[in-house]
Amino acid sequence: MVKVDIFSGFLGAGKTTLIKKLIAQAYQGEKLVLIENEFGEIGIDGGFMKDAGVEINELNSGCICCSLTGDFRAALHQVIEQFHPDRILIEPSGVGKLSDVISAVLSVDDDIRLNGLTTVADAGKCRMYIKNFGEFFNNQIEYAACVILSRTQNLTQEKLDAAVTLLREHNPAARILTTPWDQLTGKQILDAIERRDSLSEELAGLLESAKDLHEDEECEDPDCACHHHHADEHVHHHHQEDEECEDPDCACHHHHAEEDAYHHHHHHHGHDADEVFASWGEETAHKFTREQLSSILQALNDTQRFGMVVRAKGIVDGGEEWLHFDFTPGEFEIRAGSAEVTGRICVIGAQLNIEAVRGLFLGA
Repeated sequence: MVKVDIFSGFLGAGKTTLIKKLIAQAYQGEKLVLIENEFGEIGIDGGFMKDAGVEINELNSGCICCSLTGDFRAALHQVIEQFHPDRILIEPSGVGKLSDVISAVLSVDDDIRLNGLTTVADAGKCRMYIKNFGEFFNNQIEYAACVILSRTQNLTQEKLDAAVTLLREHNPAARILTTPWDQLTGKQILDAIERRDSLSEELAGLLESAKDLHEDEECEDPDCACHHHHADEHVHHHHQEDEECEDPDCACHHHHAEEDAYHHHHHHHGHDADEVFASWGEETAHKFTREQLSSILQALNDTQRFGMVVRAKGIVDGGEEWLHFDFTPGEFEIRAGSAEVTGRICVIGAQLNIEAVRGLFLGA
């Protein structure tokens, strides 16, 4: 049985950073295969993982939830046959729908178990992404069993609470991690993903203790736990077929993400990613100073000139050093990194003015 862990998350949320942390701290001793799908012509992340000893199968020609569903199944079967892994990590495109990825995995005939359904969400951008890209962002939240918030250290308590409230509106059942990642070990995060040592298990244990305590006597305390159903038990309670439940808060009105994935056939609703998002990617030997690159990334916030750029990422020659950069709306990072055989730039956005973006970077 091969475990399959899916790491969903909107563009720039931090999926790759999280996976690297788990590889270093939580998956030791396991034979891993990582399957990535970058939306766009050029995959930037593939080279980042090679040092970890992970076999990578990049799927760069389209979105995993649409045109690549067939190829994805073949790729999944291939890595199982070729590498016989203990665990497969799937990092789909940031603009992929998690429900589509789940359906693709479940359509594979190999001996696999869907183990972790994780969505990484930038805590400071939840409201903006729900407003602008709700169809994709909301789907990733709604189908997750665990939502891991990134960049929580940058938020006030008030803003963090607001982000959690927003996410709870779309998925009341998922586990939501709010602690900054540098305060957690990879093992702690994996336990949360796999729902070990969870609050629900503690409550179940307390309930069992209460039942044991009153096994040979009749409890007269109406507030005792033995008079209440545990939340998890309620989720599995079913009303009679001919009886309609009138309680809007009853769990029977809510489908858990994983149950939805297993029991419903996938149908496309609304738009596919390639109808909403466009990308520009190019290899280049162009040299950039830090100042030039900083000015370019700052300019990408101009939606009238370039469209709504939701992610820009690349590795370019800085002359004295190689510069790795990441951009999400309103913020960017430039850092020194290892050299590459040539520079690579990838920009993704909605209503993207590709010619203007290319001219901004390459002056053409």
